[in-house]
Amino acid sequence: MTLTPRQVSDLLTTHGLRPSRALGQNFVTDSNTVRRIVRLADVGPGDRVLEIGPGLGSLTVALTETGAEVTAVEIDARLIPALQAVLGPAPVRVVQGDAMKTDWDELLGPQPGWILVANLPYNIATPLIANLLDQVPAVVRMVIMVQREVGERLVAFPGHRDYGAVSVKVAYWAEASLAGQVPPTVFVPRPKVDSVLVSIRRRPTPAVDPEKAPTEVLFRLVRAGFGKRRKMLRRSLAGLVPAGAFEAAEINPESRAENLDVYAWGRLAAAVRAMEHG
Repeated sequence: MTLTPRQVSDLLTTHGLRPSRALGQNFVTDSNTVRRIVRLADVGPGDRVLEIGPGLGSLTVALTETGAEVTAVEIDARLIPALQAVLGPAPVRVVQGDAMKTDWDELLGPQPGWILVANLPYNIATPLIANLLDQVPAVVRMVIMVQREVGERLVAFPGHRDYGAVSVKVAYWAEASLAGQVPPTVFVPRPKVDSVLVSIRRRPTPAVDPEKAPTEVLFRLVRAGFGKRRKMLRRSLAGLVPAGAFEAAEINPESRAENLDVYAWGRLAAAVRAMEHG
């Protein structure tokens, strides 16, 4: 069951609610979009699904109908009664809390293989995805709906105008792709931007061997490089890359951060580590 615009309006009125702009609340009211997300997620009986920001539950209900076990984390305590009214007896574990502060080990437990399926608000999408990739290996796949600009940054490749530090982060941990466009017309209230669906699948091991190129070294360089992305690497990474490291990594020091893929960043991090440790 997907809530129609009229049903969303009635629910909000019944529970005395107004969508929060600060929390980026835009509720999905299109059954085709919901079915599309569930189909992309490819979940079924026995799968463990994490939904962040279930809102009024249109996607949540569709996920439970596949037989998957759903845990839904909602920051807005005001929405919980309306969400529970929509879910009815559906077997969903609803947790009221901030996804940016959640203890994921405690919430998800020791079981691996969780799948994130969510309509994520713009204001937390990028840091949340980065945090889950860094800190929560139990989440092995993601199908997320995000603002188009966010989605394009997540999947951008070297040389593209949207390529940045988060693009490298995603490529380090996972393989990601755009899975479709979503117009503003499927939401209530209607946002002023388009959205996209992004599919992210965690790699069995990081793209770069952390034994040779420690993660903290690699991303220290990435942050510094993109922090001054208009400058050549020999300038943006001055003080971080010892003499000879660019040559050892086979990287032109006159390149810019946006020219390096995750493997090149890995070679540079490995060269820096080798020189720092003699």
